[in-house]
Amino acid sequence: MTGTGPLAVLFDLDGTLIDTAPEFVAIGLQLRRAAGLPAIAPETIRGSVSDGAIGMVATALGMTTADPTFENWRQRFLDEYEKELGQHSEPYPGLRALVSVLASAGIKWGVVTNKVARFAHPLMEKMAFEPPADIVITPDDVSDPKPHPESLILACSRLDCPPDRTVFIGDHRRDIEAGSAAGCTTIAAAYGYLAPGESATTWGADATAHSSIELSQIIETLLQ
Repeated sequence: MTGTGPLAVLFDLDGTLIDTAPEFVAIGLQLRRAAGLPAIAPETIRGSVSDGAIGMVATALGMTTADPTFENWRQRFLDEYEKELGQHSEPYPGLRALVSVLASAGIKWGVVTNKVARFAHPLMEKMAFEPPADIVITPDDVSDPKPHPESLILACSRLDCPPDRTVFIGDHRRDIEAGSAAGCTTIAAAYGYLAPGESATTWGADATAHSSIELSQIIETLLQ
């Protein structure tokens, strides 16, 4: 990072800033019961959260997108999620305090997510961060979502902050690819929704946080 430190800190949403897996897992298991399928380990669905609704439905029901009933199941999944949105989600430990520290230091903060605006904005409102995010960028704001860097570049532009003075944290390889391509300092959130056997240390991030507490420590060090 050039200059004297970050001017903005941006987070991916699911699996990085907020633990939303409990809601997704519950809905996935609910759909599995509705389909008359035997129970599976919740961790199986949790590992597919970063793949979005398509990945979670495919994992929960053991079907491919080519199945003629897949779209109906996907829509049912989204409808159920909208009903439950935010009821079983929580920011990861220490991250409420971290955004307060950022604000006190005059550092802008926000979210850059592949979660569509229909869910991302209401979720952020329900989480009631103090102060609230300065910006929330979703796929609805860009032509190409992550791993394309467009959403990170747009966030930096709207915050009037150069990418090389911006930190981006994410729990998926595409987050690190997008952040790096945009010119941001990147931190891999290894505590997030990684696939079984996947290692965040292979993504090429500038740093890796194995817990949200460690992430807070890394960022606070950058502020010094």
